[in-house]
Amino acid sequence: MKHISLLFVSVLSLFMAMPSKAQSYNPILPLWEYIPDGEPYVFEDPDNPGKFRVYLYGSHDMLKREYCGLDQVVWSAPVEDLGKWRYDGVIFQSRLDAQGKPLNPNGEGDLLYAPDVTMVTGADGKKIYYLYPNNQREGRKTMVATSNRPDGPFEVCNWHPTNPRVTVGVLGFDPAVFVDDDGKVYGYWGFETSYGGEMDPSTMASLLPGTEAVKDMVSSRKQEGDFRFFEASSMRKIKDKYVFVYSRWTKPGEFGLEDTNYTLAYAYSDQPLGPFVYGGTIIDARGREQQPDGTVRPTATPGGNTHGSILEIGGQWYVFYHRQIGTDEFARQAMVAPITVEVTEGPGGKVVISEGELTSEGFQTAGLDLFQSYPAGIASHYTGPKVSVHQYPNKLYSGSYIKPTYFEGDPTKAPSDLVLRSNPVVNNTSGSVIGYTYFNFDQAPSKGKVSFELCMLPSGIEGSVAIMAVSPDISRGGILL
Repeated sequence: MKHISLLFVSVLSLFMAMPSKAQSYNPILPLWEYIPDGEPYVFEDPDNPGKFRVYLYGSHDMLKREYCGLDQVVWSAPVEDLGKWRYDGVIFQSRLDAQGKPLNPNGEGDLLYAPDVTMVTGADGKKIYYLYPNNQREGRKTMVATSNRPDGPFEVCNWHPTNPRVTVGVLGFDPAVFVDDDGKVYGYWGFETSYGGEMDPSTMASLLPGTEAVKDMVSSRKQEGDFRFFEASSMRKIKDKYVFVYSRWTKPGEFGLEDTNYTLAYAYSDQPLGPFVYGGTIIDARGREQQPDGTVRPTATPGGNTHGSILEIGGQWYVFYHRQIGTDEFARQAMVAPITVEVTEGPGGKVVISEGELTSEGFQTAGLDLFQSYPAGIASHYTGPKVSVHQYPNKLYSGSYIKPTYFEGDPTKAPSDLVLRSNPVVNNTSGSVIGYTYFNFDQAPSKGKVSFELCMLPSGIEGSVAIMAVSPDISRGGILL
């Protein structure tokens, strides 16, 4: 009975019955950390030559009232242990101009959106890392910064030669930069219109002289076609194929739901700038589920945005993306799902990527440990008596949802989420269902009983909690425990 889901009602946080293991479940970072727009890369650990780490670069939802934040931080984990994520600190802020003077009167940095990072190895073997911080301030939207370490700090490298407050370059919204095997460099960007172009490797900021940007590299949601590009460009090369990952705006009624940009899709090509073939959906963060009557409903946050990419670690492919929690769009958390990637090499060969599933597992692909304590905020299913609604930028819930919480201290000294009671599940009205997919019941003893312990905050209202496995609905195979 491996991979059986547990679904239950009115839970605020799991009882801390035993110490928590390293965090490899979803979300993959501490629940108080909000790193959306994740771009994952495997780089050599500069402090341990020959060892490699997964570095996750993203924006930083720190403002609570709007998207992203005024700094960018990085978290990393050894490739051999994806449960040991480490806070590596702030890698970039855009506070000072080329002369070291404040860019803004209040001394704060510019607003930074979804970044990307790429690495170039010089003829001398030296590695240079380039950060594209997606600065949102006019005149600095093309900003590029460099470092000799994957964990920074990064310093701006493309200031205008005569204006110390302006950067030069071509990359726009949601930049992505890819270095090909032959050393050629390509950039991708765009909001509702996709752009791509060959970059000048001497600047890593401007187009190669004599070339032009390709507009509508894939069609947008306002044009004909299945691509329906919205934002969140990301490029990967798998064997001889170029795989373009992006945020796709679904068609009205597609998948039986309203249209949304809460999905990641992919396209592929034999060339870095196309033409591309539409591949399909990689992740739908709504957690869509078909009902007995044939209708489909979201079983998690009903809408929002997501952004991410794909990465192979130890022979297993994953899609990295973010989910949204709370009642607005400004608390987004890093998530992963295992996927399969199949490539038919040669001209015209196909790329087939399976669609990942929104689960609580994360990197625990054999199922959640039946004898480990988990915070309630890792729920992958939360529904109420009525279907939740997305009204930008708000979400309306008739039942359970996950409440954002924050830790204001030193991230390297933060207690566990169990101690902090991070991300409680709240608004547990009658008829609400909270689910955790998947627990590995192969661990259960063949004889005797297994106890299930919950920690709930009473509200003085009389009620009951039903614990079920497989499904919250007996008519669909649910087992009342």
